[in-house]
Amino acid sequence: MKKWIVLVALVLFFLPAVQAGDNAHRIGVGANYWMALDDLDEDFDDNGLSYLASYQYWPTLIGLQADVEFLPDMFGEDAIAPAAYLLLGKAIYAAAGVGIVNQDGEWADDPFFALKVGLDLEVLPSLYLDISGSYRFNSEVDLEDAFDAIDTDTVFLGAAVRIGF
Repeated sequence: MKKWIVLVALVLFFLPAVQAGDNAHRIGVGANYWMALDDLDEDFDDNGLSYLASYQYWPTLIGLQADVEFLPDMFGEDAIAPAAYLLLGKAIYAAAGVGIVNQDGEWADDPFFALKVGLDLEVLPSLYLDISGSYRFNSEVDLEDAFDAIDTDTVFLGAAVRIGF
């Protein structure tokens, strides 16, 4: 019980330092180059370009990101993929996220999970350039032993430009 009291007291003590600073809210657009790791049937492209609209709330070293990605002609059909990420870091960051794909008007049965690393630079006051790489895998993967169980899925290399306010 004392541990919880000490933890709550520490959180309340440091809470004023966690207030959102300038440019904690960011909105922007970007593009990703994606590539499936498995060889697919010759009828489908196993790589392509996607576009995204993005919102970030990044007040401190921990932030949140929400994306809507538009994937034209992904595996033969158009798709959208909304996703949410928990960000950790600042200029160099890591993120973990979850999302779901809507392909040709139908939602996927299972979500995807994503691991992401990136470089987020303020190139001008209130203007940010984000370059990132991510790995997406489906929920069928055994997450308790994910590093041994992952054998396929999709990698992304992307860039986004965001305006802070």
